[in-house]
Amino acid sequence: MTRAIILDLTVGSSLSVAEALEVAAVARDTGVAAIRLLDGGPDEVLDATAVAAYLAGRLPELSWIVDAPTTHNAPYNLARRVLSLDRATAGRSGLALRAGDGDEVSEATVPDRTATARPGRWAEYAGILTGLWESFPAAALLGDQTTGVFAEDTLITPIGHEGRYYCVAGPLDGPPSPQGRPVLVADSRDGLDWPDVAGLADAVIITEAQASEATARLTEALGRTGRQRAGISVLGRVELPTSVADAERIATELADWAARHAFDGLALVPTGGKEQILSALRGLVPQLEPLSGETLRAALGLPELVGAAS
Repeated sequence: MTRAIILDLTVGSSLSVAEALEVAAVARDTGVAAIRLLDGGPDEVLDATAVAAYLAGRLPELSWIVDAPTTHNAPYNLARRVLSLDRATAGRSGLALRAGDGDEVSEATVPDRTATARPGRWAEYAGILTGLWESFPAAALLGDQTTGVFAEDTLITPIGHEGRYYCVAGPLDGPPSPQGRPVLVADSRDGLDWPDVAGLADAVIITEAQASEATARLTEALGRTGRQRAGISVLGRVELPTSVADAERIATELADWAARHAFDGLALVPTGGKEQILSALRGLVPQLEPLSGETLRAALGLPELVGAAS
């Protein structure tokens, strides 16, 4: 079975940028579709969007998913930063939005100070991101040198969002990428409400421990929202073994597990240092018959969006 493979990387104190570049190059060569760059403390992890921009310039064939929590990230600023990365990588970028607390900018105008639930904040934040990413359609970009008109402003729409957690006017100041907008990824470890995941996320990563329950809950939620299963990519999260001496057996077990839960791909979490990661990539990933694509959306098997930039 062919599937999309994503590799988690934490770049900073444990893995330098130079080492990450070496790992990412091997990941590309073995068939990994995307690198997910994790967020963390400033003493341990470098900013994921900055690292993604650097690595993408050297490995343009790969796709990139940057982690960012709602904590300390104002929605407009994060939406603009990730869309810029998506445009720079020609539609090969996504955001794993993690559930957290608020940020200093938004807290100054928060509509409801009693609203503190992280799943609710994630859902509102995710909806804002989608609205902002779609606020400047490709059709609005004219670039007419004769008339000097850059864009048709009547097609650019402020989102005018006023919710419990955020007030965001918008719109963004640039058009979409070749995949329409960045891929929005949810993580089952955040304890999100499944109807929100089903209605808002393009992809969801599910842990081994949660696989059975999460698959059933997602299926039920998709049915209630009326969304087709093909509209969301479901990825199983699994740790990479430090040793892949029996790579064929491990690959078979992973393929069986993925098929049992109808996963569209696997999110591999490295263990060990750089050499162990490189060995696991070379030994295991080719056995999984990985799938890639011209955009991150295509690599995950997601349908094309109407209005993507050409």
